[in-house]
Order: sequence, then C-alpha cells, then structure tokens
Amino acid sequence: MRRREFITLLGGAAAWPLAVRAQQPAGKIVSIGILAFEAWPPIDAFRQALNDLGYVEGKNVRFEHRYAKGRNERFPDLANDLVGLKVDVILTWGTEAVLAAKQATATIPIVMGAIGDPLGSGIVTNLARPDANVTGFSSLAAELEAKRLELLKEAVPGLSRVAILFNPTNRYMASALQSARQGAQMLHASLTVYEVHDTTTLDVTFVKLAKDRPDALLVLADPFLVSQRSRIAQFAIENRLPSAYTYREHAEAGGLIAYTPNYHDLFRRAATYVDKILKGTKPGELPIEQPTKFDLVINLNTARALGLTVPLTLQAAADEVIE
Repeated sequence: MRRREFITLLGGAAAWPLAVRAQQPAGKIVSIGILAFEAWPPIDAFRQALNDLGYVEGKNVRFEHRYAKGRNERFPDLANDLVGLKVDVILTWGTEAVLAAKQATATIPIVMGAIGDPLGSGIVTNLARPDANVTGFSSLAAELEAKRLELLKEAVPGLSRVAILFNPTNRYMASALQSARQGAQMLHASLTVYEVHDTTTLDVTFVKLAKDRPDALLVLADPFLVSQRSRIAQFAIENRLPSAYTYREHAEAGGLIAYTPNYHDLFRRAATYVDKILKGTKPGELPIEQPTKFDLVINLNTARALGLTVPLTLQAAADEVIE
C-alpha cells in the first residue's frame, strides 16, 4: 500500500464562534484538557513536544487529564467536565473522545492527536477545511487494515480464515471493518467478526476462538482492545494464532505483527497545532493532516513460540524486530 501524502492545502478561515484568541499574555498559565481512553505513551510525546516549544508545566501550562478507563460511555461527562473548567484547548485520542468533545463545546478548540477516520466517523466534512473548532491528525488506521492482512498472508502463506476483534461501541469500527473486508476479498480469505467491548465479552470471545480455530487474528484499532493487549497476545500465543495489530504496543506485548502509523510523531505534531492555536490561529485554518511515518514491528520471539518462520524479506522490511 502506498503511503498517503499528508494534506498541504490550507483551508480558508472558517467561521468560528469564539472571540479571536490573541497571543497569550506573558505570565498567563494556559490550560490544556486531555481527553483519552487511558494514559497512552504518545500523550507523553505530546507533553514533551509542548515543553520543547516553551510550555513548562507549573510555570505557563497546566494539564487536565480525563481518562475513560475502559468505558466509552464516560466520555460525554468527562468532556463536559473539561468544558466546565474552561480549558483553552482539548487534545483527544480516538473517535469516541473527539465526538464527545465536539458535542460538549462549539467554541473551545479541539485538536485530535489521532483518529482513524475523521470523515467516515462524521467528525468533519472536509479535511482541508475542518469544522469550526476541530482539527488535528488522522492515523489512516481504517485504510491500513488491508495492508495488515497482506502482511499476515506473507507470514502465514496458507492463511484463508481470519478472525477479527471488533468493538461495536466504537463508531470508527465500521470503516475499519469495510477496509478489512476489501483486503480479505483480494487475498481470497474469509473473515469472521467477534464483537468485544469489555472484559466479559473478551472472555467469551476467547472461548469461541479456541473452538473455531481460525488461521489468524486481526485486531482493529480500538482503545479498549489496546488496553487488553497483554491478554490478547498471550491468548494468541497459547492457541498458536498468528496476529496483526494497529498499535506497536500490541507487538511489544507479544503480538506477532504491528503495522502502524507512528503515533508518537502524530502527537508531537499535535503539539505544534496547539501552540499555533494558543497564539491565535483558528482551528479552521489548520487542515487535518495524515501520517508521514509508518512502522512495521515484528516479534520474532512470538514467531518462534508459534512455530512460524517469518520470511527474511518480511524481516528486512521491518522497522523494528523484537527478539
């Protein structure tokens, strides 16, 4: 799959119901709300990038963290909490977080650190000219599912039956599943969808997978599923199930393959958007950009545990090999 070039066309200034935000006055402490599923490592990259831009926590910036901790239904209340605190900007991770933030405020700027499909999820209607108070970065996660299946096929030449873990409470998932189905059709493979949205349904799915014995497992991009990465990876190893993922954390936890946008880079770039907004740029003037860096991570320890020999060509293409 060819890597997308990120958008460079700047949209015209969109109507923005917020009074013009001038350069922050000297001595002012700005407040940044962080709305996410959990304390994810790329969020630390965002904070460090802001520090490099001169925003020192406790001196001229403070962070208000609000994490859903495994429950997407908490996002609306958490978003309203940040709005009540009158934060200057809200940084989000994931579809449900930004949808809740957008519902909670039409005035406070929202910067998406990463979202799988901003158009398909209804966040914006135009990437170059995003909606009034929302901008940020797309991870292209949905469009890469076909590539992940292709990598699985290369690692498992006889692959024909693939199981997919799918969280129905995440509105991004429909786009990802569509991409996966298109990829499976090209590879002449069949897909079986297993719905997982909490630890109970994950337990049930493990039982079904152990009985159904698919050839491989594809785990779609979802904050809950990445929070369960260790359990999923361990199950896959114990059941000799090759697996592919969206987040590198899955491979680090024992998953076989992760093909992923570089989320640390996306969140570092999100810091530059926050800086521009705090200095007066309107969100509508900042196009939603796409990843420019991608990582292929292969866990050879897991391959050995599965009895797989990963082709040398695939190993050579990897950005990181875990041994």
